[in-house]
Amino acid sequence: MMNGKKYRAVIPDIEFWKQMISCQSACPVRTDSGRYVQLIAKGDYEQAYLTARSPNPFASICGRICAAPCEDKCRRGHIDSPVSIRALKRFVCEKYGVESLMPDEQDKLFQGATEAGNKTRWHLPMLTASRRNTARGKKVAVIGGGPSGLACAHDLALMGYRVTVFEATSAPGGMLIHGIPEFRLARAIIDKEITRIESLGVEIKLNAPLTEDFGLKELREQGFEAVFLSVGTQRGRDLKIEGSNLDGIIKAIDYLINMNNGYRMNLGKRVLVIGGGFVAFDAARMALRTALEAGTEEVDGTLVEALDVARAAVRAGVAEVRMVSLESFAEMPVMRTSQGREEFEEAEKEGIIFNTQRSARRFMGENERVRAVELIGVKRTYDETGRFDPIFDPSFSEIIEADSVILAIGQQADLSFLKPEDGVELTPQRTIKVARATLATTAAGIFAGGDVAFGPRNVIEAVANGKQAALSIDDYLRGVASGPSVRLSVEKIPTRSYRMSEGYEKRQRQAPPTISLDRRTGISEVEIGYSEEEARRQAERCLSCHTQTIYDPEKCVLCARCVDVCPEQALKLVPVEELDLPMESTDELFDFYGFDCQSTQPLSAMIKDDERCIRCGLCAIRCPTNAMTMEVFFYEEFEAVS
Repeated sequence: MMNGKKYRAVIPDIEFWKQMISCQSACPVRTDSGRYVQLIAKGDYEQAYLTARSPNPFASICGRICAAPCEDKCRRGHIDSPVSIRALKRFVCEKYGVESLMPDEQDKLFQGATEAGNKTRWHLPMLTASRRNTARGKKVAVIGGGPSGLACAHDLALMGYRVTVFEATSAPGGMLIHGIPEFRLARAIIDKEITRIESLGVEIKLNAPLTEDFGLKELREQGFEAVFLSVGTQRGRDLKIEGSNLDGIIKAIDYLINMNNGYRMNLGKRVLVIGGGFVAFDAARMALRTALEAGTEEVDGTLVEALDVARAAVRAGVAEVRMVSLESFAEMPVMRTSQGREEFEEAEKEGIIFNTQRSARRFMGENERVRAVELIGVKRTYDETGRFDPIFDPSFSEIIEADSVILAIGQQADLSFLKPEDGVELTPQRTIKVARATLATTAAGIFAGGDVAFGPRNVIEAVANGKQAALSIDDYLRGVASGPSVRLSVEKIPTRSYRMSEGYEKRQRQAPPTISLDRRTGISEVEIGYSEEEARRQAERCLSCHTQTIYDPEKCVLCARCVDVCPEQALKLVPVEELDLPMESTDELFDFYGFDCQSTQPLSAMIKDDERCIRCGLCAIRCPTNAMTMEVFFYEEFEAVS
């Protein structure tokens, strides 16, 4: 309480306890991240892997490239730095996942976990007995073999549907394989995850796009009773300014697709990338490697060994890659996530040069090829409400020489296969219009998700869309309406024996190890991953948000020992009249304890600041009457049919 104000308080309910596990609440597929981190700290890698994998068919992939919204909400980040949740997922997937086990071993592991049920916390959210393995046999088409489409196919196959994925290109995976550079995501990992999905009976047809001649009408004629559209956004946007038709100006998405499919592109030695998102960073780091290869033959007149290419070429100015963004560093889309900030740090180490709060005014050329870009200043990118509304500064002008320019300013979908008679409406932004809760389009039996419905988004959001679409398709084909309900489970801890790892509160975050700069050539994976010792030490930083201090006022003798011993001053005993509670909560509280709200009898309340609590347990250990105890909360989603 400050300046006469009251303590704002709430009476905990199930939503309160859910939000306490902030990493899980932040994950689009509700992965119990804190749980698998805590299991890693204990060395229980099998259970940790099952917890990470059960809601996410792309756990190994997300362990490398997830934007990690869980880390952005991690409560440890309010104290110093968030727990390295993404990198710990990679560790446990390498230790006990598709990367280390043979397919038959995986099958035994999954089967055993499924039979054991809640004991292992193996779950596919809302994939309950009424949905699972019912052998319905109905045909469902998934259009697009990216993470959203494959996640949908994965869950539908588990429900017993006959699923066919129609993929427009020669390989499944979508932008996982066509857009993300191999130095960030090894192709072998993608192949293994997709093989697992195919083993469930999913058929993947390659080089099979929907077209004006083969569209939704033809799918229905072939017996498909529902369709999930997840075609992605694989067409880059143009920058319509003077000189935009010059050779050497390419879209980032086209550049990445070509490079990832083995087609080499000569960008020259000076490359300018326009954009500030993940695609822009992927393109810039890939372009740097291409430019370095162009400078390997001679640096300052001396031949250099391959391992010295990166450092020597950048130092000698043989290779130069710049990124130009409308946003400031703080506003860059990539800087809004924990994973993005690490990506930025690696790009900076590699020698990428940044020009922020700049926009291209015109492209300047010679012999019909780009040779330089004139930049204009940017006063602001977003308005007071956060809406994209750039204001330019024409008084600022800068010219940067460039052999090539890569545009990473957004993507759009190719929806030429849709016909008016299909009844699928589009938004003004040319995305497919869907009901957010179900992902149903305006056409019966047609659902859409991922980039084609919401614009470019990260992998875990695409996976969440695919899983939601699978549930909605199942509801549609069964003729039922269902929704998520939550089951909360509580386990009491022997308070006197409760201990956190020694020194956990002082341990600093250690970024995942990476290979040295002079080895960053070609497809060499930059991030190495934690050793077992490093992983366990990093996992021990987790504040165990599942664990709560539970206060029993019937046993309390108001000695305030818990308040005195708390190292973070998270507990207080205060007069009830100093609480700022909603009226209904106050009435409920007085009714529960049998007090008259008009009574003048002095009453006290124990309040706790859960943001400050580090779960050390000292309050419970110090309590002489067991009024303060430690309990562990878990929650899981299940199906509620109306």
